[in-house]
Amino acid sequence: MGLSRSEQMSRIRGRNTSPERLLRSALWRAGLRFRLQSRTPHGRPDVVFAKARVAIFIDGCFWHGCPEHYVRPRTRNEFWSSKLRENVERDRRQTLQLEALGWRVCRFWEHQVFESMLELVETVRSALRDEQWAPYHSWRVIQVDALPGEGDMERRWMEDLRSPEVRHSVEAKRSTKKWKRALNQSGSTL
Repeated sequence: MGLSRSEQMSRIRGRNTSPERLLRSALWRAGLRFRLQSRTPHGRPDVVFAKARVAIFIDGCFWHGCPEHYVRPRTRNEFWSSKLRENVERDRRQTLQLEALGWRVCRFWEHQVFESMLELVETVRSALRDEQWAPYHSWRVIQVDALPGEGDMERRWMEDLRSPEVRHSVEAKRSTKKWKRALNQSGSTL
């Protein structure tokens, strides 16, 4: 017999996840030295460059509303909508509070670690050396509504993390697509 949803969710790690470990390893190999989950004025980012005031968060696609990979659970809609909204609001609050204090905040999706590691390392390098560095838009799914009578069609509402007034929606078929993990030089999965 399978595990209940509650049991499955309780086994999900909050820190030291494989995307975090992979990014940390790549940063270390690139000669970048950092602290892990070090306290900042607002939260504990996954990777911290305290002297340069650069904070890095690796956000899970499900928990933080990835525009490409977020999948709306089909049960307990109110609970999951509220949970998603709380997570996005916390991400926004931490990001804006740190940036107001002069920190440069890099927020990466877990799938980016597997798909574009070199780009992430270069983004971190840029944030470390350029005090005028500015992040790209960081779109978040904030709500997903099933469209009545449309089968698997849904409307996905998205906001920019740093500018909640910048919002748009997309109507599309419900997707459960996952990312494909890239192969490293030896041909094994990361």
